[in-house]
Amino acid sequence: MTNKIKLLKGLDTLLGPIAVRIVKLLFSPRQTVSEVPESILILRPGGIGDAVLLIPAIHSIKTAFPQAGIDILAEKRNSEVFSLCPAINKLLLYDRPKELFQAIRGRYDAVIDTEQWYRLSAVMAYLTGAPIRIGFSTNKRRDLFNSKVSYSQDEHEIDSFLNLASQLTKKEAYKRSVPFISLHPAATDYVNSLLKHFSGLKIIALFPGGSTEEKRWEAEKFYELSFKLNKEGYAIVVVGSRDDLSSGAIITDGIPESLNLCGKLSLTESAAVLKEASLLITGDSGIMHLAFGLGSKTVSLFGPGNYRKWAPPGDKHRMVSKNVSCSPCSRFGHTPGCRRGRECMKLITVDEVFQQAMQLLKE
Repeated sequence: MTNKIKLLKGLDTLLGPIAVRIVKLLFSPRQTVSEVPESILILRPGGIGDAVLLIPAIHSIKTAFPQAGIDILAEKRNSEVFSLCPAINKLLLYDRPKELFQAIRGRYDAVIDTEQWYRLSAVMAYLTGAPIRIGFSTNKRRDLFNSKVSYSQDEHEIDSFLNLASQLTKKEAYKRSVPFISLHPAATDYVNSLLKHFSGLKIIALFPGGSTEEKRWEAEKFYELSFKLNKEGYAIVVVGSRDDLSSGAIITDGIPESLNLCGKLSLTESAAVLKEASLLITGDSGIMHLAFGLGSKTVSLFGPGNYRKWAPPGDKHRMVSKNVSCSPCSRFGHTPGCRRGRECMKLITVDEVFQQAMQLLKE
């Protein structure tokens, strides 16, 4: 998590409750409600994973209102995800003041705030003046919505987002199905050119990164795993950001059929790798959700995160987790510093991950 994100979350905690009261006193949203919304704004701050899991809800809204323009207000760090969803009309960024102001002045018929906890996005939704304002009722942010949805830690996040969408569509929750992500042909062609020297070999993708250190499995264990998988005849491709470059180097060191692509691919190109791979092995991460949305097989390693909420569902996925008493500890995007030396992740062994991977590959 960057210092900028930590600062914004701190400001929300400090100023968010005050901002909720002030805007409620000083501003009044429009009251006229269109029977069929023609313009819809969806707010999605946060990381890659939440953005990916929002896409089925966007599809459900577009299915209900095919004539409506659906705009997204996102952050730079998750914005590329929405290029994989053709239902979106326009992408606006919180990071650009001009586009933030454009969203406020957009005169939307409906606004859906998909942020789960922090208050400033609810303030933003209220300032648009939209007559329909939908959001999660997790704290005082609920006072800024006229259509509130309860939020459960035991419900998969896709379903939580679909519940928001159904408040607008007035229909039963959209049946989730995969794949729900559209790949870019140019990204696919580029990735195929990178992987062509693995011709005849099946590929396993590894992602060693994570939004916090507490969610990461050790690079040395990924290396042991990649060695065992390579001995079984699989090529190893490591994906990740520039921050994962050194981990990728450790994982591929001395592995003959391997490729470290950390820091070398865009998100859409990483998606093309995941689609090409027979399997992704990863911690609890946005890349995990991306693979799920593509219909790819995954083995996910959970420690601080709530696997009931976040692990990919379905028979194409396996999850490895240890019953550590303090796990899960992550809530609403916050993972506290660990006083037990990341025990929940360190207890996960190479052999059990390998066994889960081999079983899934045979199915």
